[in-house]
Amino acid sequence: MRRLLIVLAALGVLAAAGVLAWLPFRGHSTAAPPKPTQSIRVVVKKTLEPLPPPKGPHNAPVPILMYHVLAPPLPNAPYPDLYVKPADFRGQVAWLAAHGYHAVTLRQVYDYWRGEHALPRKPVVLTFDDGYHTDFTVALPTLHARGWPGVLNLEVRNLQPVWGTRPGMVRKMVAAGWEVDAHTLTHPDLTTVDPTELRHQVAGSRAAIRRMFHQPVDFFCYPSGRYDDAVVAAVRAAGFLGATTTNEGFARPDSLYTLDRVRVNGSDGVAGLAAKLERG
Repeated sequence: MRRLLIVLAALGVLAAAGVLAWLPFRGHSTAAPPKPTQSIRVVVKKTLEPLPPPKGPHNAPVPILMYHVLAPPLPNAPYPDLYVKPADFRGQVAWLAAHGYHAVTLRQVYDYWRGEHALPRKPVVLTFDDGYHTDFTVALPTLHARGWPGVLNLEVRNLQPVWGTRPGMVRKMVAAGWEVDAHTLTHPDLTTVDPTELRHQVAGSRAAIRRMFHQPVDFFCYPSGRYDDAVVAAVRAAGFLGATTTNEGFARPDSLYTLDRVRVNGSDGVAGLAAKLERG
C-alpha cells in the first residue's frame, strides 16, 4: 500500500507540472507559451579585460534594440508585432555580427559617454522588456555563443509565472554577463499613479532586484514608454543613472533619462532591422 501511495503521489506531481507548463502568457486565455528551442547549459561569467579610455570625442549615439517575446505570436495576440520568431532573432544577431556590430551593456555605454573607457567600433545594446522565459531559452544561448551580453528590463512580478524569467534563470543570465535593470514591479502607466505608488513602483523595483540578484540596477525602463516630468523626477530620485523609452532613434548622452531605442517588430526580419540601423 505504501509503495502504491508513493507511485500515485509521483504521478500527481507530474500531472501538476504538465498543467503549469501549459499556463498562458499574461493577457491571453488560450495557447501554451512557446517551448524552449534549445537546451541551456550553466554558463560562467567571463572576466573582460578593461578597455582603455576613448580617444577623441566620446558622445557618439548608440543603437539600443528593443525586444519583447522571442516566439511566434499567440492566437489573437493584441500586439503581434511584439513577438519576434526565434529564427528571425538568430538571423538578426548573425547579421549584426557579420556587419561589425558588438553587443555591450547600458552601463558600458554610460561609462563611454563619461569618457571612462572605449567601446567596440560599432556598439549595440540588446534590451528585452518585461521578463519572458524566451529571454532565457532563446536570447541567452544566442548571445552567449558570441560572448555578447544582453540587458533584461525586468518587471518584478514576472519572476513568478511559469512563462516568466524565474529567479534561477535570471541568476544564470547575470553569470553570463547580462545587465539587469528595472521595469517597475507590476507595469502600470506611471503617469496615472499617485506619488506614493510612483515611488513604490520605481524605487521599489530597484530595491527588490538589488536584494534578489545583488546587481547595481543602474537603469530604468518606462512601462509602455509612458513618462512625464514627475516620472522622470522619481527615476532620478531613486538613484538611476538613466532610463530608456519607446521613442524611436539612437540613444544620445544629452538625454540620459529619455534614451531612444530601436523597436524590433515581428514583421521586421533581418532586412527590416538592417534598414532601421542604416537610417540611424
